Amino acid sequence: MRQIFLDTETTGLDPAQGHRIIEVAAVEVINRRLTGNHYHVYINPERDIDAGAQAVHGITLERLQNEPKFAEIAHEFLDFIGDAELIIHNAPFDLGFLNHELGMLELGKIGNAIIDTLKMAREMHPGQRNNLDALCKRYGIDNSNRTLHGALLDAELLADVYMAMTRGQDSLIMEISLEQAVVEETVFVRQSPLKVIAASAEEAEAHQQYLASLDKAAGGTAVWRQFEASNNE
Repeated sequence: MRQIFLDTETTGLDPAQGHRIIEVAAVEVINRRLTGNHYHVYINPERDIDAGAQAVHGITLERLQNEPKFAEIAHEFLDFIGDAELIIHNAPFDLGFLNHELGMLELGKIGNAIIDTLKMAREMHPGQRNNLDALCKRYGIDNSNRTLHGALLDAELLADVYMAMTRGQDSLIMEISLEQAVVEETVFVRQSPLKVIAASAEEAEAHQQYLASLDKAAGGTAVWRQFEASNNE
């Protein structure tokens, strides 16, 4: 299964107010393993960056002057994510910006399956802080390099957080695999020839005496005695 961990940085909080994406990162995971394959690009937003947003990610407009515009990277971005499941922390925010950018280019909207890890975290840890830093601390993930928000680092940290949040799924898969292995081994054993060892006369007599004592203790109501009687009629 191919999954993409996605994050963006922007000029502000609301695309409806003309804010734009300035950085996008997508980290590939296949079968719960980081592949090392990722997509990361800075983007010239063609507008000013709000002071509050710049304080969060530290990216200046001067830094972006020679970067491509979103229209120049839109197709390669869509090609990279393909039809993979997208995993995003606070998905409505990032998708709102991405769909706004794509809409301006008449490229439609992202139709991939989406997992919102913020929603997951709130369901798993109600009443607690569930931002990315808090989740890294909760699950013992080193985020000491995260002095500022950055799309690529945040996407990589999110992948680690998600794996920790869903670690029980690995255990379930392992249990199913183990049960299947036991079944296959049992089938193999049953296909082998069975060696039949008959009881000796003394063993058979001792067994009958043991059954008689059990029947006596049960007041003559032992089920196997009734079964034997019906077979002898």
